[in-house]
Amino acid sequence: MNKRSPVHFHDLQMPVVDFRQDILTGLLAERKYIAPKYFYDAEGSRLFDAICKLPEYYLTRTEIGLLKDHGPEIAACLGQDATLLELGSGSSVKIRLLLEALRPLLYVPMDISREHLLQSAKTLAEDYPWLTIHAICGDYTATWNWPFTLLQDSHRVAWFPGSSIGNSTPRQAVALLGRIAALLDNGGSLLIGVDLVKDREILEAAYNDSQGVTAGFNKNVLARLNRELDADFQLDRFQHRAFYNAGEQRIEMHLVSDGEQTVRVANEIIRFRSGETIHTENSCKYSIAGFQQLARQAGFEPGQVWTDADELFSMHYLQVQK
Repeated sequence: MNKRSPVHFHDLQMPVVDFRQDILTGLLAERKYIAPKYFYDAEGSRLFDAICKLPEYYLTRTEIGLLKDHGPEIAACLGQDATLLELGSGSSVKIRLLLEALRPLLYVPMDISREHLLQSAKTLAEDYPWLTIHAICGDYTATWNWPFTLLQDSHRVAWFPGSSIGNSTPRQAVALLGRIAALLDNGGSLLIGVDLVKDREILEAAYNDSQGVTAGFNKNVLARLNRELDADFQLDRFQHRAFYNAGEQRIEMHLVSDGEQTVRVANEIIRFRSGETIHTENSCKYSIAGFQQLARQAGFEPGQVWTDADELFSMHYLQVQK
């Protein structure tokens, strides 16, 4: 009987004081915001998994389809016996397809949601006893001070799924991709999912599902603040709003105050005007050429691109520039 491979867990979550300061900075700003990384507590991760199964949310099933249809080509590009880093430990279906195609020597999932990451890593360790796993809990969008010495001189490849790069503005995306390029070093490569610009109706439906799951996901961040920062948001007094901003080529998600109200968060008073919003997420969309230009700015050389028949979604193979 195969013995399960142990999970090496590195918990680098930010201190509560940093979380509190980030939230208060956003809510006290002239245009209120909460960074989308704070969606992903245990309940937020569960709700996002549910979103990925919705009929309107084409992104996940399309990306899985590309992995299934082009697995051998992708494996040939990335190479086997590598160290595989995953930014944002998402759909277990996706990573299983990659693990089986690549057979990496080491798998390093990185995610901000501790419970979700730990459970996913344990399940994969049970199912792939030959695989060494070092799971890193932390914010991969921030400056990295992580135990990457464990990578040694291995051939490094990274997987950045779900078009999560779209949560960053283009300028932020260049900075994040630049840090990934530096981590991968010469000879390293990145496989990244990127959502494409398309018809407004398709885009807006994906973020305004008929079952209201995305609305619940959006409001859950307020429930998290109530629980973790002693806030007193009344969730039914904020409404989910998601729309396509064509000028910025992005979906924007907001929580809209249904009237004038005052909320206490971590002993600070936050005042809302009627109709005032908390901007909770951007999801930038790209043309293939537009994303390739951005990748070059970050230190990558674009390679092969895979898209579905309807050109809803793209998957890019990028190599670190030498």
